[in-house]
Amino acid sequence: MRIITGTYKGRRFEVPRSFKARPTTDFAKENIFNVAQGYIDFDDSAALDLFAGTGSISLEMLSRGCKPVVSVEADRDHAAFIRQCLQKLGENNCALIRGDVFKFLKSCKQQFNFIFADPPYALEKLPEIPNIIVPENEQRGEGLLSENGLFVFEHGKQYDFSNHPRFLEHRAYGSVNFSLFR
Repeated sequence: MRIITGTYKGRRFEVPRSFKARPTTDFAKENIFNVAQGYIDFDDSAALDLFAGTGSISLEMLSRGCKPVVSVEADRDHAAFIRQCLQKLGENNCALIRGDVFKFLKSCKQQFNFIFADPPYALEKLPEIPNIIVPENEQRGEGLLSENGLFVFEHGKQYDFSNHPRFLEHRAYGSVNFSLFR
């Protein structure tokens, strides 16, 4: 796992082979962050990484200047790995929450400029996530996403969110699909 650009550009972390999480490929990560950069300025943007997995996205957010970053990961071993990576970088602008993403979302009162969600593709509740993050009947600036914020949702190719009223665009890089919402 590699940090693409920013303060920690080029830093690598070896993900244990026993992990179930699949980090977003470097190619897909680099491209989606380049697209996101056209919508938001990462410097000092509050960011949220849901289903953080290996922490690859959280580390990239931090490297590009996001702060604070909140990472939510349920798996104990994955959370411990993310914590180790943060310690190796000496990074203290990330709050790591080990817990269920859906419970976190119900109780979170903070707003974020940039939200990234990469749930397991087989997750039963996956199709519900956009409506939880950017509800159809919610005005911009209400709820979790700030008024000019961006929500990037990674998902399998079988999903199409283009009919969602807050949908911006879809990008695909190999087998990795992203839907962007505002």
